[in-house]
Amino acid sequence: MNAEKEKWILLFVLTLIWGSSFILIKKSLLYFNPYQVGALRVLIASLMLLPYALLNIKKLPKNKIKWVVLSALIGNFFPMFLFPLAETQISSSIAGIINSMMPIFIIFLTLIFWRKETTHRQVLGVCISFVGAIILTLGNGSLGEIKWFPIGLLLLATLLYAINSITVKKKLSHMEPKLLSAFVFGFALFFPSLLSLVFSGFFQGLEMNSHLLSGLGFVALLAIFGTGLAMMLNYRLLHISNAIFASTVTLLMPIVAVIWGVLDGETLSLVQSLGAIIIIGGLIFLRTQPKAK
Repeated sequence: MNAEKEKWILLFVLTLIWGSSFILIKKSLLYFNPYQVGALRVLIASLMLLPYALLNIKKLPKNKIKWVVLSALIGNFFPMFLFPLAETQISSSIAGIINSMMPIFIIFLTLIFWRKETTHRQVLGVCISFVGAIILTLGNGSLGEIKWFPIGLLLLATLLYAINSITVKKKLSHMEPKLLSAFVFGFALFFPSLLSLVFSGFFQGLEMNSHLLSGLGFVALLAIFGTGLAMMLNYRLLHISNAIFASTVTLLMPIVAVIWGVLDGETLSLVQSLGAIIIIGGLIFLRTQPKAK
């Protein structure tokens, strides 16, 4: 498949998967505390990819182990706890806006360390879409009380995602996405997630019942699709594009989140529809190339 077409297909699929993660986190928090949600999400993904990692252990370059571990921690471990913690105190609208700041963080980081990789067109396109994300998420007129601590948690998680995207692109992009995902989760995160689950109190008074099974069902969906599969696709997207383009998925995610809200009984306002159009317009502007003079 043509790389240009593939990256847009991957962007669309990731938007659907990660845009659905907010409602899955919300549902999971009805059954487990934030630490258990984060630990279960990582552990289930680790168990899913561990066999493949063991079968291909010889393909892990020794000089890349430190970068795999770094990517595992900053891009997959800590953010998995920060998001559930924040979503216990903050609205999904504010969470959507902050998560959409990931391309902004990447632009600042690339301006500082890799100045040549960021063009004025990229900056403008991301800013247009970011304005659309704000309009989309606040279009219902309910901003609510701003709580700075959970906002800080989300800002930290988003910054970690941005650093991880640049790290993967610069240091690990030569590795096959499936292998990289397997090494990140199967090796680097298996024991940390298991220990986190133990210390979260998950196994204390554990009883197998319908309540537990329902909660595990929501977390399993979040882990298998929103973590394991999504990270493979994201690594592939980073392999065939750049960190700024890959991060634009966070600008499209609020559209999916709003659709889930509508299906859950919420209404879609005209202003929110305008915000979605602006997001797409910004991405189109980002994609098109200026005509040669």
